[in-house]
Amino acid sequence: MAAFVKGLELAHGFYEDVVAPLIDRPHTACLIGEGSEVLGYDTERSTDHEWGPRLQLFLATEDVAPVRERVQSGLPSHYRDRPTRWYSLDAGKEAHHLEIGTLTDWLARRLPTITTESPDTAAWLSLPQQHLLQLTAGRVFRDDLGELTRLRKAHRWYPDDVWRWILAAQWYLIGSQAPFLGRATELGDLRGARLITARLCRLIMELAFLQERHYRPYDKWFSRAFDDLEAARELGPMLDRAMTEPPAGRADDPVLEALILVGRQQNELGLPKPVPLRIAPFEVGVNDAVRPYPVLNSAALIDSVIESIADPELRELPRVGAIDQLTHADDVLINFTRWPELLAENFRTQT
Repeated sequence: MAAFVKGLELAHGFYEDVVAPLIDRPHTACLIGEGSEVLGYDTERSTDHEWGPRLQLFLATEDVAPVRERVQSGLPSHYRDRPTRWYSLDAGKEAHHLEIGTLTDWLARRLPTITTESPDTAAWLSLPQQHLLQLTAGRVFRDDLGELTRLRKAHRWYPDDVWRWILAAQWYLIGSQAPFLGRATELGDLRGARLITARLCRLIMELAFLQERHYRPYDKWFSRAFDDLEAARELGPMLDRAMTEPPAGRADDPVLEALILVGRQQNELGLPKPVPLRIAPFEVGVNDAVRPYPVLNSAALIDSVIESIADPELRELPRVGAIDQLTHADDVLINFTRWPELLAENFRTQT
């Protein structure tokens, strides 16, 4: 059995040792897109399907056919004791896993929400973080054409105003959910309180990704990627306690401790107008009703972020959130439907 090496290392060696000597045209070589190895999270378990020496080659249109023919005919049967051809879900048979073509065509097949054109604000709000991560993660081994490098740089993170609006929307989701924890606890609804706690923990983790300007992956790698954030060292144990201890619904609840922590991190982002943080009973906003459920003053954090947005239309946009905040944004939705495109169109009618 071949010794396990990380997929990015395998791909780089495969390119340098085998593929590069077969190409005499300007090209881009990389490993991006889907796959745990693109994120560096692959293990021996990952090798049981769609894993092995593989990469993408992008060329000018006129160079695709001759390079494809030469590379395909020049591949050895094995590289580092691993076959260079194995079952391909795309081909429905044994095949090599070199994607050879133009960058534009590859995007249309693999990352259909992303194009080589600069996205407007509405398009940014409809771009799934998973696609943005698949574009910007991984490794580029060579880029004679420069197009991929420019595209990755342009999508490295959200434009500043878009980022601020998504931050505000995330705080809105947290603020909307937080009072429910006290109400469920008051009713003795332990299951409901646990569900709300888990929901809040998830929202807080998502907020940490936004605060540190890292796209988050889909659920399989969400918690693993969270561990790489600076906030995880202090925030992680708080969330672990919140999800294992019985919900208290008091000011010393670990969820509230976590909210205070991310609130402090929010104030340290360099946005205008830091907000004094406080835990206080929940003000319903109707008939001066106040309920004894401790909550963070998240509304003040939302207002602070919104006020710092330069784009007046974005400031006035209903704070429903970007695509990942609005829906599950799973593989079927983002790869095989027009929902992201339709969402962008809807955002344009709102602004």
